[in-house]
Amino acid sequence: MAQNKNALIRYKTIDKCLQNRYRKWTLENLIEACSEALYEYEGRDVNVSKRSIQLDIQMMRSDKLGYNAPIVVYGKKYYRYDDESYSITNIPLTQNDMDILSETVQMLKQFKDFSLFSELIGIIQRLEDKVYSEKNHRDSIIHLDKNEDLKGLEHLDVLYQAILKKLCLKIHYQSFKAKSPSYITLHPYILKEFNNRWFVVGRKNRKGQILTLALDRISSIQWNLDVPYEKVDFDGDKFYENTIGVTVLNDHHLREIHLKLDRHNAPYVLTKPLHHSQQVIENLEDGGVIISVKVHLNFEFDRLLLGFGDSIEVLKPEPLRNRLKKILNNAAGKYEKNITECP
Repeated sequence: MAQNKNALIRYKTIDKCLQNRYRKWTLENLIEACSEALYEYEGRDVNVSKRSIQLDIQMMRSDKLGYNAPIVVYGKKYYRYDDESYSITNIPLTQNDMDILSETVQMLKQFKDFSLFSELIGIIQRLEDKVYSEKNHRDSIIHLDKNEDLKGLEHLDVLYQAILKKLCLKIHYQSFKAKSPSYITLHPYILKEFNNRWFVVGRKNRKGQILTLALDRISSIQWNLDVPYEKVDFDGDKFYENTIGVTVLNDHHLREIHLKLDRHNAPYVLTKPLHHSQQVIENLEDGGVIISVKVHLNFEFDRLLLGFGDSIEVLKPEPLRNRLKKILNNAAGKYEKNITECP
């Protein structure tokens, strides 16, 4: 057991002892009580020295842990709390504590649809009540990307449980390209989030290709208990290591891309790399930079580059450069027309 955990057990034990004012507590009594408490946690004898308890009392008296415990010595050998109502568990939360808890509660509430967090719901509600009863209302400091109208989140827990319990699924699904929905048998492996959208990744069967289904395109999910779950070794980190987004293509789509960034946007990309493969090829005299990344050429990567507008230039490969050039030319053409009236 870690030493800091042992110390916390001793603090709680000393606290419990000193709350009992019907008994006189000597240093030896406290050592014995802490030894018994550690034995219960460890299942073996733990040597608690006189020096350890003296340091514990000193720490509890200080404000290093926020306790400021009113521990006094009377009769030259007995310890007690000067304040009968004091306990280290009753320490009022500071304003900073309230601020941190408030933001933490808001972040935890983002996962309310997961049964994984169901046991936390009561704790979160109690925390929220505590926070708002002890602090003034104020605007949130931390703002998370969220879309209350985002579809498909109701499927998160069913999919999570299927992956956890290794169950095959029958999913009613319609992609944006499909004219009508169809049923898909899926052995789910992982859940993945990208750009504030959720996806389930799996296979129809052991030899089938990996499928990535968007949760907002799922209309219903059923357990497919007639089909045994096919166990496979699937490493999500390895599967997506060369991909930006969720569209993983064949290895021949893995290319080394050279990008030129102007001086205004270079710092953003250098401090937040586009991909873990990113490397600096050249620092330009005007403050710009040329970098390289080695990724799959997919739709999400195109969208990422287009999001930089005229601050980025694809130097290679030529097919990617030409494709983005065509898209940008088409976009520019839309702005060459004069709008005579608003629609």
